Amino acid sequence: MGRKFSGLELSLIALVTVVTVVACVLIGLLATGQPGVKSPDFYPQCQKIPVAERIDCIPDQLATQSTCSRRGCCWSPQSDTSVPWCFFSPNHGYQVQGSQRSTQAGFEATLKRLPSPSLFGNDIQTVLLTGEYQTQNRFRFKITDPAAPRFEVQHEHVKPFQGSAASGLGYKVELKQSPFGLVVTRQSNGRVLFDTTIGPLQYADQFLQLSIKLPSSNIYGVGEHVHKQYRHDVNWKTWPIFSRDTGPSAAMDNLYGAQTFFLCLEDNTGASFGVFLMNSNAMEFVVQPAPAVTYRTIGGILDFYIFLGDTPEQVVQEYLQLVGLPALPSYWSLGFQLSRYGYSSLDEVKEIVERNRAIGLPYDAQVIDIDCMEERKDFTYDKEKFRDLPQFAAYLHEYGQKYIIILDAAIGTQNMIDGSPYGSYVRGSERKIWVNESDGTTPLFGEVWPGETVFPDFTSPECTDWWVNECQLFYDVVPYDGIWIDMNEVCNFVQGSKSGCAQNDLNYPPYTPRILDRLMYSKTLCLDAVQAWGKQYDVHSLYGYSMTISTRKAIEKVFPGKRSFLISRSTFAGSGKHGGHWLGDNAATWEQLRWAIPGMLEFNLFGIPYVGADICGFSEDTTEELCRRWMQVGAFYPFSRNHNGEFVKHQDPAAFGADSLLVNSSKHYLGIRYTLLPYLYTLLYKAHTRGDTVVRPLLHEFYSDETTWDIDRQFLWGPGLLISPVLEPGVESTRVYFPDAEWYDYDTGEPTSIRKVWHDLDTPAEKMGLHLRGGYIFPTQEPNTTTVASRQNPMGLIIALDLNNEASGDLFWDDGESTGSIDSKAYIYYEFKVSNNTLQMTATHSNYTDPNNLKFEEIKILGLYQEISSVSVSQNNVVQDYISNTTYDPLTKVAVIRGLQLELGKSYSITWTLSTPINERFDCYPGQDVTEEKCKQLGCFWELAANSDVPACYYTSRNPYSIESLNYSSSGIVATLNVDSSRVRANENSTAPISTLRLEVKYHLNNMLQFKIYDYQKPRYEVPVPLNLPSSPTSSSQERLYEVSLHTKPFGIQIRRKSTGTLIWNSALPTFTFSDMFIQISTRLPSQYIYGFGEAEHPKFRQDLNWHTWGMFTRDQPPGYKLNSYGFQPFYMALEEDGNAHGVFLLNSNAMDVTFQPTPALTYRTTGGILDFYVVLGPTPELVVQEYTELIGRPVLPAYWSLGFQLCRYGYANDSEIAQVVEEMKAARIPYDVQYTDIDYMERNLDFTISPKFAGLPDLINKIKAEGMRFIIILDPGISGNETDYPAFSRGVDKDVFIKRPDTNEILYSKVWSFLPNIEIDESLPHEEVVEKFAAHCAFPDFFRNSTAEWWKNEILEVYNNPNASKSLKFDGLWIDMNEPAVFIHGAMGGCRNDLLNNPPYMPHLGSRSEGLAYKSLCMEAQQYLADGTPVRHFDVHNLYGWSQTKISLEALQAATNERGIVVTRSTYPSSGRWAGHWLGDNTAAWNQLHKSIIGMMEFSLFGISYTGADICGFFQEAEYQMCARWMQLGAFYPFSRNHNGKGTPRQDPAVWDERFHEISRNVLNIRYTLLPYLYTLLFDAHAHGSTVVRPLLHEFVEDRETWDMDEQFLWGPALLISPVLKQDDQSVIAYFPNARWYDYHTDTDTGFRGQFQNLSAPLEHINLHVRGGYILPWQTPANTTAFSRKNPMGLTVALDDALSAEGHLYWDDGVRIDAYEDGVYLLTSFTANQTVLEITVTHHNYTDPNKLMFTDIKVLGVPTRYTQVTVAQNGGTIPSNHRLTYEENKKLLTISSLQLELGQNYTVQWS
Repeated sequence: MGRKFSGLELSLIALVTVVTVVACVLIGLLATGQPGVKSPDFYPQCQKIPVAERIDCIPDQLATQSTCSRRGCCWSPQSDTSVPWCFFSPNHGYQVQGSQRSTQAGFEATLKRLPSPSLFGNDIQTVLLTGEYQTQNRFRFKITDPAAPRFEVQHEHVKPFQGSAASGLGYKVELKQSPFGLVVTRQSNGRVLFDTTIGPLQYADQFLQLSIKLPSSNIYGVGEHVHKQYRHDVNWKTWPIFSRDTGPSAAMDNLYGAQTFFLCLEDNTGASFGVFLMNSNAMEFVVQPAPAVTYRTIGGILDFYIFLGDTPEQVVQEYLQLVGLPALPSYWSLGFQLSRYGYSSLDEVKEIVERNRAIGLPYDAQVIDIDCMEERKDFTYDKEKFRDLPQFAAYLHEYGQKYIIILDAAIGTQNMIDGSPYGSYVRGSERKIWVNESDGTTPLFGEVWPGETVFPDFTSPECTDWWVNECQLFYDVVPYDGIWIDMNEVCNFVQGSKSGCAQNDLNYPPYTPRILDRLMYSKTLCLDAVQAWGKQYDVHSLYGYSMTISTRKAIEKVFPGKRSFLISRSTFAGSGKHGGHWLGDNAATWEQLRWAIPGMLEFNLFGIPYVGADICGFSEDTTEELCRRWMQVGAFYPFSRNHNGEFVKHQDPAAFGADSLLVNSSKHYLGIRYTLLPYLYTLLYKAHTRGDTVVRPLLHEFYSDETTWDIDRQFLWGPGLLISPVLEPGVESTRVYFPDAEWYDYDTGEPTSIRKVWHDLDTPAEKMGLHLRGGYIFPTQEPNTTTVASRQNPMGLIIALDLNNEASGDLFWDDGESTGSIDSKAYIYYEFKVSNNTLQMTATHSNYTDPNNLKFEEIKILGLYQEISSVSVSQNNVVQDYISNTTYDPLTKVAVIRGLQLELGKSYSITWTLSTPINERFDCYPGQDVTEEKCKQLGCFWELAANSDVPACYYTSRNPYSIESLNYSSSGIVATLNVDSSRVRANENSTAPISTLRLEVKYHLNNMLQFKIYDYQKPRYEVPVPLNLPSSPTSSSQERLYEVSLHTKPFGIQIRRKSTGTLIWNSALPTFTFSDMFIQISTRLPSQYIYGFGEAEHPKFRQDLNWHTWGMFTRDQPPGYKLNSYGFQPFYMALEEDGNAHGVFLLNSNAMDVTFQPTPALTYRTTGGILDFYVVLGPTPELVVQEYTELIGRPVLPAYWSLGFQLCRYGYANDSEIAQVVEEMKAARIPYDVQYTDIDYMERNLDFTISPKFAGLPDLINKIKAEGMRFIIILDPGISGNETDYPAFSRGVDKDVFIKRPDTNEILYSKVWSFLPNIEIDESLPHEEVVEKFAAHCAFPDFFRNSTAEWWKNEILEVYNNPNASKSLKFDGLWIDMNEPAVFIHGAMGGCRNDLLNNPPYMPHLGSRSEGLAYKSLCMEAQQYLADGTPVRHFDVHNLYGWSQTKISLEALQAATNERGIVVTRSTYPSSGRWAGHWLGDNTAAWNQLHKSIIGMMEFSLFGISYTGADICGFFQEAEYQMCARWMQLGAFYPFSRNHNGKGTPRQDPAVWDERFHEISRNVLNIRYTLLPYLYTLLFDAHAHGSTVVRPLLHEFVEDRETWDMDEQFLWGPALLISPVLKQDDQSVIAYFPNARWYDYHTDTDTGFRGQFQNLSAPLEHINLHVRGGYILPWQTPANTTAFSRKNPMGLTVALDDALSAEGHLYWDDGVRIDAYEDGVYLLTSFTANQTVLEITVTHHNYTDPNKLMFTDIKVLGVPTRYTQVTVAQNGGTIPSNHRLTYEENKKLLTISSLQLELGQNYTVQWS
């Protein structure tokens, strides 16, 4: 009997027993990996792990600290919930047990699990790692359970590796011991590509995980999902992979297929690698910012392949060599297809077929969805609604079209409608080919479209046989041409099965990935269902793959030897070997349109290049715009099908109307698709044979450009066709990127010259972006409506040349349908190559004869910069004897060779000889004395033309510059230019191209940009004229009116108007060169309508572009044809063909010329400085001027009195003669405000002096001023240096103001007007002799210097304020003359001393060209100094001399008079108008000068000098009565209205003529004075806003092309049309009336003329004036001077337009205050008339006129009916008014007189 235990002992025994049991349980749990139990000895090593590198330890649920602790992981919450808060520590995972063991193929190693808590249980403690060096670029490793077999994918193509380890590996594999990790590096650079040490290996029965750190975030691939962007977002995204029937959406759902491959681009070298996991279980793919990825799967094994490539494309090729190269589609399947789910009957299908045939839509295949089946059962058809389906294929075949059927995976179990058994089900049941329940024998029943269904087990060979047989049986009844397989994920409409799914670890695994619904059998089969390859749990995602293989076998049976057609919805790695794919049941939304592009790009990675989305969307009603845009891009889906769903509206193209925009756009782009099918087919051949992508991301071709790494709104076809679709609604432009290559617009062939830049491409409703890449040759075929028909048409080539004028391409051609054509070599293969103007067409393989006897008949060459003059075709070195037809478009640079007969399959050599069309000749030797020898020394071509103006020496090669480096920013572009020394032909240092050039483009404003080319290494002279530029660019890419692109080689700049796509500047021309003393640049012009450049006497306002060169260099040169005159204005305005306008300003002040040629093109040539261009975009002509003057400065606002009529004469004998003129003018009652004296008043023509003959001038000035007149004196710049007592000179010497010879203190003297003292001048001698004998030495002030400005101001002040009243001239304005500067000898006394500067290597086309630059001016080497002390050569600043004098002259004038005054200058430069007006110089008393004065004024309106006019009646020669009278009429409408003539001719002022002349002058000047308030307001508008005063008709009526050539009429502002008589003896004038209402100014009647020419009566006393309807003109009762007229009553002329409305305004100030506008001391009143109401509204009130002015009269023109009452209201109430009202029925004129409307008050005047 045993011993009894005490109670305590019993208690202790019990306690020990419990502890033992617990310990055993714990040991057991840890050994088996049960989840959620932590060893008391395990502590996570939570050292600092970067947040981006955390590997999630709780992927299955919301993370909590307690769960994290149980799992032995690290806890660190973050504000970002997407970041794992609980993450693995390094002491999880496995370690290598023992050493690594070598094998035949590589190595193996045993891995032992580290002691750590389990996540989901059943961890496998020991696993086997096997590594295989399969090829130099492919490494495989797999991790298996050595103790028990696990499911492995039985892939049709990927078989166990039997070879030995490859040598010469491109990678290195390193095994990390503890914890285990695998690190793969690139051998060439040591970069780590694949590093699993970032996280622990997890290997449990139903949870396997491996994390991989990557070298970059450029991760692409894995699917199938909707990736909204092609490059993965690495910000903690988890993508489930498990094939599922769900449509694409914004959710991160698992879609139809399972694709585990991704590609990683390492850097901009293109080096890339790919990773593929061969595993078909449900899984997740996690991306995180480390960057790293994690594969997390719930079964099978880890079986990884790593592929290395030098480029992304190579990686794809490596991958596809493993899983299977893509199938080559039949040619017909590349045609467009139509489909719809929801056809009601076959009749409806035929109706749709017919209507799309009728519109001529390219269209190859018709698809019918399950509608045609009987009760939606496979292999049946509805014998009522689709009773004729057996004949449908034949019906289509008659038109060359094909019929494609759909087959779903599920097979119905119900009998047919007639009660008979459903044969396919019966036969399948007999053969036991269904997927079974978990018992392996009972078929699993579900529900799909037919109702109850079973599911074929396509992994069973028996099932495949049954399927093949069913396809054949159905074909025998209903012929078809291809098969579309659907619902094969596999899809089930009930959860799992009709009998439910068992509660087990397969249907409810320990870890369920983040699949849709988080239920494994949702919308599919139970996961414990059984197939031949294994459990549904393992093979579910292989269902579509196995069905695809079976269907391919069926096609082989049904269509022996033919490829037919096969697409599948569900895919797996290698599916592309057998068929294509569409992207599923998308929706008709813009976002789905966008998402299709990343989808296609990904499936090209996956080896399924025959892919596309349902065009126009499957679900939801599409819109016309969406469908139109989708049809455009869908034309470039490899699988191009328009398909939509049940119960939504039809969306086949014809449904939108036979002539709809959608139809026309669709036909256009499908026509391009069909044209390019030979190219697409060749791409698919290369995919089939090499694994190339077809739809290709830009990064595959341009990986060095990081911008391309995440572009997914554009794509390529192969390497050469760039597709840039419109993917947003309501847009007319699309932002596209042009990588670094030559690109040609497909439609026009025109080079875009846009590289490495985002560009807002014009994409109106019917257009998207389509561009061909330079360097490629595209085989084409004339399109037709089917491929059957198009394959019978002639073939062609499009050659898109690269920068080296080279290109290459290829063509694969066979019968388009046979499966064995490649293996049997029954095909043609061409290699095309172009270089040295020769195309080699080499048929490298020619073992197929096309039955259509095809020939290449047309070759289109893009980017050819010269015309083709001849073509020769050789075969086997024998020249063929036939004539081809060649055309060439110099604008688009496209040549087309037609009429070729090059037989397909034969090799040819085609050579073309280039020549330059006459209009494309750019002068290579613009200098003097060109000869053939000199021409050829420059490497140019010599050929005389019939027209001697056409250059005989011209360029035939590109300019030597190219872009070396390029940097884009939001505010502009910076580029460095390189010069090809081998192309340089300069033979002098001063003309040798500079190799250190930089281009800067600045987007200053939305309507203005600058581009500047300069030497960045050696500073060069730049023009010191200040411009009004923003401190930094303020434009935005969305709002800019322009876009800039650069042509790399040859260098060129292109500026395009965004709204129209018009190229307004295009300088990629052969002329560009930049040397020290010769700079040349040309641009193509957008039209023949160019205006501007000066100063020169142009015969027409519009430039004649027929080979004319105009020099620009300021010179004392009276106006004459092709003679450079006083000013320098390098600005032009251009009209584009659509009426838009732009302006171009070159800020350069060196001697230059410009050549126009009919190309149309313009060439600038300048002798120094830099190129600094400013372009303003308008888009109207008036806006161009406003924008230009905003840049250079607004025009000066003249004093009011300066708008009065003015008199002057060179040759007044004394002051008495002037006094006599004044009195005679008063007696004749001719309005007249200003009197001048020319240099006669000076003593011996010395500035700042008074001649004894004009001793009475000071008193005379005071007298006439007291009578309300004003006086202006003249000053010349030359200062005599031969005086003993000439203070102006001596003080100038003291202040060092004079120009000197360089590097000396020697004043540079020349001769001009000043005469020597104490001599008698014999004026009968020739001018040259007078100058030689009597002219003094003159010094010339350097007006740039601050000291000169002070000296000049003081000298002028002394003249005005001389304490000796007899020497004080109280002038009101200054006239500065001879300031080009003009001299009367050649350069200087003692001659010029620098021949290079005075006779530069290139002498522009100037008057007296052979005399050099110093002709009639100073020596070019003369030294001047800018205000900051910088020395400059007169060579550089000569053209700025008058400009530099102008501002300081105005400042001196205003300092002297304390009034605004006016300065009139002869020499001008851009911005001179800010300080002065201008007269057109020393003209001649000749009839033609009247017309030329209008042209001159309109040009100076463009130049920003509003206050301008010509010498009325002419300066030189004697004026004739009739001419002078007509000129007085015209001159009354010059803003600067002055009658002036020269010495030695009779007086021509109005008073000297007879009373008739007096009356003519009086009457027309009274009109002027009446309208001075309107003119003054126009000048204010110019000053404030930059608008024109003298306005060309085209500025107001640019939509009327008649106005584009009009220069014999002009407008004052928008409202007054002036039509003068310009020809002798004319008593009428032919005037043009643009489309507006026009009233005769004199009669107030509506002329009724609009949009027409009219011959108007114009007797000598009459000038035709017309007021434009819609405008209100303020006026004032005239007087003899403005001093008196400004006191008179005011009035309004209201000219109603067709809508009975009008508007206008009045600016009013005291007329003399300096800066009245700037200081706000003015009155601004607006007038608005509408029907019967006139509103007078003061918009700015800060001036009260002392004369208490009133509007007393209002004339309303065009009042249709009589009115009898007028009321005047103010502040809302009627006020008393003693006015009178008259209405003239015949004139439609309402006159309201005797009003008392005070200026400066608001009023409402209403007539009723």
